[in-house]
Amino acid sequence: METLLTISLVGLVVGFIFSIPVAGPVSILITSHAIKGEMHFALVTALGAAIIDFLYCFIAVFGFTHLYILYRPIIPYTLLIGTIFLVFLGYRIMHMKLDLEAAEPDPSKPRLRKRGRFLTGLMVNFLNPSLFFGWLTSSFVVMSFVASLGLNIGGLNTVLENNVDSMKEPGTQVEQVVPDSSPKINNTNHSETAHPFWNSMAYAFFVALGTIIWFYNFSKFLVHHRKKLKIEYINKIIHTLGFALWGFGTYLAYTAIKMIMT
Repeated sequence: METLLTISLVGLVVGFIFSIPVAGPVSILITSHAIKGEMHFALVTALGAAIIDFLYCFIAVFGFTHLYILYRPIIPYTLLIGTIFLVFLGYRIMHMKLDLEAAEPDPSKPRLRKRGRFLTGLMVNFLNPSLFFGWLTSSFVVMSFVASLGLNIGGLNTVLENNVDSMKEPGTQVEQVVPDSSPKINNTNHSETAHPFWNSMAYAFFVALGTIIWFYNFSKFLVHHRKKLKIEYINKIIHTLGFALWGFGTYLAYTAIKMIMT
């Protein structure tokens, strides 16, 4: 129980903190709609994105790296689809024009709107397989640090080290993140792997929960303070965010072409 509580708390903090930078496609989408006052859009989009965060994080931590290796050949084409999706979303956002009198959602199509918001967040993250590497490396660093403090994390740091090692090319070594002496801080079985499935599940779940908590508070803040901005400033911010999505789409396309050419 101590291990599970520690892992859950670490996952919650990691999910919250790693979601703070407004620099990803999901963050841009949520920001662009929250600043329009669409709190519900922001939350449902965050929920869809959090499900993919949970999936990628669980796969990375539990050790299904062989599934990723099988999936790797189609990653460039997934990125190209993601490019098209982000360019489309960026185009729509760039052509948004906030009208305060028509800012309320149309009640005649509630289910369609909810489903569209949820799928938007889900697809934006799903079509960005680099999230897998992000959660793999960030979780490795965090769990290595937590283990160095002597906290019981059921050996997840060892599992993650093996996962990172399995993703390396033959003949390379995993970069040492913590001093070699860190596992020797405890003479207990804290470094031994115990219940990896449930520990990985708890960590990934609370990571996803942490992202939702952050986006809820962030969206609430934007919705509340947007009234302090002039309507033309809000429209400029929204259009800039749409352009930023185009930038992410361009980056995904560059990455995909680079992977195909190598």
